[in-house]
Amino acid sequence: MQQVKKVVVAGGGTAGWVAAAALSKRLQGLIEVVLIESEEIGTVGVGESTVPPVQLFHNLLGIDEQEFMKATDATFKLAISFEHWGRTGDQYFHPFGVTGKGSFLTDFQHYYLHGLTQGVDAPFGDYCYELQAAKQHKFGKTEKSTINYAYHLDAGRYARFLRKFSEDLGATRVEGKIAQVQQHVNGDIRSVILESGEEISGDLFIDCTGFRALLIEQTLQTGYERWDHWLPCNKAVVVQTEPGPTIHPYTRAIAHDSGWQWKIPLQHRAGNGLVYASDYLSDEKAKQRLLDGLEAPALFEPRVLHYQTGRRKKLWNKNCIAIGLSSGFIEPLESTSIFLFMSGIIRLLRLFPFHGVTPALMDEYNQQSITEVEKIRDFIILHYHQTERNDSPFWDYCRTMTIPDTLAHRMELFRESAHAFQTGDEMFRLESWSHVMLGQRLQPNSYHQLVAGLGQGELSRHLQSIRETINAAVDRLPSHRDFLRQYCPSNLS
Repeated sequence: MQQVKKVVVAGGGTAGWVAAAALSKRLQGLIEVVLIESEEIGTVGVGESTVPPVQLFHNLLGIDEQEFMKATDATFKLAISFEHWGRTGDQYFHPFGVTGKGSFLTDFQHYYLHGLTQGVDAPFGDYCYELQAAKQHKFGKTEKSTINYAYHLDAGRYARFLRKFSEDLGATRVEGKIAQVQQHVNGDIRSVILESGEEISGDLFIDCTGFRALLIEQTLQTGYERWDHWLPCNKAVVVQTEPGPTIHPYTRAIAHDSGWQWKIPLQHRAGNGLVYASDYLSDEKAKQRLLDGLEAPALFEPRVLHYQTGRRKKLWNKNCIAIGLSSGFIEPLESTSIFLFMSGIIRLLRLFPFHGVTPALMDEYNQQSITEVEKIRDFIILHYHQTERNDSPFWDYCRTMTIPDTLAHRMELFRESAHAFQTGDEMFRLESWSHVMLGQRLQPNSYHQLVAGLGQGELSRHLQSIRETINAAVDRLPSHRDFLRQYCPSNLS
């Protein structure tokens, strides 16, 4: 076994520089980090929205939040607004915060459902601080206050921010395109040769070459497990616009008859994309639909991106680890792409093969990675499958398709008895599952009878107290726009 002293990151963009930043910071002095990228190769650039664990990654690296947000034109994100998903005309929020107050034995959704039978008809979202702040376009944080949030950001600026961060820590960037990949007799990657003829060798290789998967697939032929039978959308047309009149602290996900559209507000522009299944909508019609739905002038011509949902059969194969789109792709619906970049590199740090790559390390990394991504996959499929829409062939397919057994179990458990759960190795909280299932009209037939022991007056007072506490706290918050101006005005100002 060869000791790992030099790590070569093949490819830049967000995934490459996330990997380089983490390796350079946490393994500084232990390994050499080299990143290869070409200015001529563009990045997909759909990762403009994130989830709360991104904060943990930044804390791990010691990244200053205000500096990062100023550099990336970032805004805060408290939730996702889902529009027209259960039925045309529906809207619900998937928030990032805790919802209500349950007990050790009984989660809050059971109290909420019992309250409905007792005449307390406030919506489920009224019991979430972050959701109520999002609806009122408010945000604020202090050292003493607690609010759960993620970010909207400019992915290109984020990659440049992480590049400077990495280079300041000693990472080396090499400009060039990879022309050849050289292997050892045992199949491990020995080096990459650039178009210039320069050869760069390494002990461990991180494949961040995007959908091309130049190392993990084109060289090592790892194999790919497709999920398009569960996630039929395979294209997105994207465009940036001037900022709208309101910088709302949430992403909008607006369903249409062949997929959905996103709207992401940054400080000085907005990101817009239309996700669709090419079996049901042409590229030209998708472009026109996107342009027709814009709220401000476009800054460039829309461009079409193609993707294949699924995952690599192994994310670590021989001495190569796939991070980013080379490892697979779910889709942007719940903004998990950047999180998975970060989760993959943190997992590698925990299992780093200082004394050489072993089957045990690879197996553990692959098992953890596959479990994580498949649970996220199930959560995304839920949005498509749990619908009452029957207005198009696309939704007819999604509503009636066969789903993974793991998701079918979760849905049936909630339908029978309102039980939702979160295991230790998955990202989405049980509140996330509850908000989406209730928001998309999956109504439980019963709930935990422990809550039935509460008298009507006691339950009503308990639920009212939660709502009043939340409303009072939201009333004290500044507007999202005002907080941004004070806390982290963009460097574009």
